[in-house]
Amino acid sequence: MTSAGAASASEPETASSFFYGTLMAPEVFFTVCYRLGRPPAALIKQHPFQDAMLHGYTRHRVQGQDYPGIIEDSTEGACVRGMLAEGITETNMHRLDVFEGREYERRTVDVDIEVEGVKKTVKAQVYVYKKPDRLERREWDFEEFRREKMHKWARADLTFEGEQPQETFRQRDDRRTGNQRSSKPQKSKKPQPGCIVC
Repeated sequence: MTSAGAASASEPETASSFFYGTLMAPEVFFTVCYRLGRPPAALIKQHPFQDAMLHGYTRHRVQGQDYPGIIEDSTEGACVRGMLAEGITETNMHRLDVFEGREYERRTVDVDIEVEGVKKTVKAQVYVYKKPDRLERREWDFEEFRREKMHKWARADLTFEGEQPQETFRQRDDRRTGNQRSSKPQKSKKPQPGCIVC
């Protein structure tokens, strides 16, 4: 895993990820990695998001799904605008791998960002779609996703195929304090077959 900076011995090594689909919404990222649709400010600070550009790829909507995929494209000017998320831990990456599923391959790529007005190229992890024949020709629309579909992807009880069940933060707190809640946790359902793109 590529370090996002010089980590001290007491700090876990982290990486950066380039998100170009549903995970561009921080609400979805924190749902996937922490089961929190509304994370505390301290946690948000650990994972800053910023605009980024990936060259040599194009983004397309996956047929019949809410999410896109990217594929390599040698056409001049081909690029994908997305978000660079920092502070990705090994545990975060594992959950992202499960979330993306078998439709995607994780690669290390160069993405362009702007830091205090200066353009900079950094390494990042990205998920590339493995089945080009299942992609539509049209671009995927992030604003349309936020407006019409995001509510399905930003739920604290969301789990994914291949993931091990785990207790929520609330359940853990209740267990530690001895509190009992009358309502039973509902079994979560996977929103779509085959997971989403980042």
